[in-house]
Amino acid sequence: MRLSRFFLPTLKETPTEAQIVSHRLMLRAGMVRQHAAGIYNWLPLGARVLQNIIQVVREEQDGAGAQEIIMPTIQSADLWKESGRYDAYGPEMLRIKDRHERDMLYGPTHEEVVTDIFRNNIKSYRDLPKNLYQIHWKFRDEVRPRFGVMRGREFLMKDAYSFDLDYARSKHAYNQMFVAYLRTFARLGLKAIPMKADSGPIGGDLSHEFIVLADTGESAVFCHKALLEKPAPDNVDYEADLQPIIDEWTGLYAATDEKHDAAAAEKLGADLVSARGIEVGHIFHFGKKYSDPMKASVIGSDGNSTNVFMGSYGIGVSRLVGAIIEANHDEHGIVWPDSVAPFDVGLINLKVGDAACDAACKTIYDALRLKRRDVLYDDRDDRAGVKFADMDLIGLPWQVVVGPKAVAKGVVELKRRATGVKEELSFEAAIAKLTLI
Repeated sequence: MRLSRFFLPTLKETPTEAQIVSHRLMLRAGMVRQHAAGIYNWLPLGARVLQNIIQVVREEQDGAGAQEIIMPTIQSADLWKESGRYDAYGPEMLRIKDRHERDMLYGPTHEEVVTDIFRNNIKSYRDLPKNLYQIHWKFRDEVRPRFGVMRGREFLMKDAYSFDLDYARSKHAYNQMFVAYLRTFARLGLKAIPMKADSGPIGGDLSHEFIVLADTGESAVFCHKALLEKPAPDNVDYEADLQPIIDEWTGLYAATDEKHDAAAAEKLGADLVSARGIEVGHIFHFGKKYSDPMKASVIGSDGNSTNVFMGSYGIGVSRLVGAIIEANHDEHGIVWPDSVAPFDVGLINLKVGDAACDAACKTIYDALRLKRRDVLYDDRDDRAGVKFADMDLIGLPWQVVVGPKAVAKGVVELKRRATGVKEELSFEAAIAKLTLI
């Protein structure tokens, strides 16, 4: 993509409404623009990051055996009245009426809808287990939306829902999602700490939230230092017993500030780490909380009807964009992990109009595109300082700098954004290195 054609409205100055790093950088990098309080337009650069995160989340959900569906954003209030949550949920739910005066709502979550899908289509224990998920927009009418996409009213979420015949098998489904979450966040370049949590309005008696460590995080986090060094599970057999993996992660001390146990923590001594964190995922096991009132049942092997056990599993996909930036930035701008970067390479032409520079850029651009590398080619007739500043601001993993002096020697400068390390390479060597990453 040529930058001269790409819609990238960067800002030199920080907007006054931006209070945290991710909000400031998303606005300055031209990723989003506010439409209304807590509601954002996602511009091309932001949309590309969002889609890359979606792809990682989708691959890990599919790998764990979940199946993707799409449920409506506007829901009938009848289902929520049936479950007993319509009046209990609170003012965060946007309640509306259609032209026939029927009660409707903009979905803040989808337990009722997915339970209705299940009860109308699955009747036998032979059809279990099932885990259905979607990656879809939701709305919660926050009383005070702030921090950009970190606490907005409209947001993109991955929400999955498991259905099982008994407690043991539903606990296994919970463990599958626990492990899938560890893998997902690791692939996104994040260190996520699982912590036991309250179920809140979702319900149930087993719940964990996943906290990403970031210096600018909203919550204080205390944990055993071994959790920071622990790699995410690899080569997982999701049908095997996953409880030993869960025990490894939950057996080490971890708590947010509101649940921090200073007696317990003192025993850890030098092994205790304190940091800041951002919640990016939450999983719940709630048994028959929804299947009982909504009569979501199957016929068991004994011929009797039994209500199923359920769980739900959420990842804040749009929130993750902000969390990744909070954990990966410097004084110059964003530093994207390779897995979610909007482009792989930023190609900078320092002298547009110079025949040798233009030809070298075309050679590199065409070769990298042929190798299926996403390249943002800065072909603007602008000052070098502007080009360098913009590339550092938007944080692409690699920068290739093409200037007259270097081209005369048959080389280009290759810079790794995360480390700032630069090296001069021939055109062929630079292309080869960038196609191997």
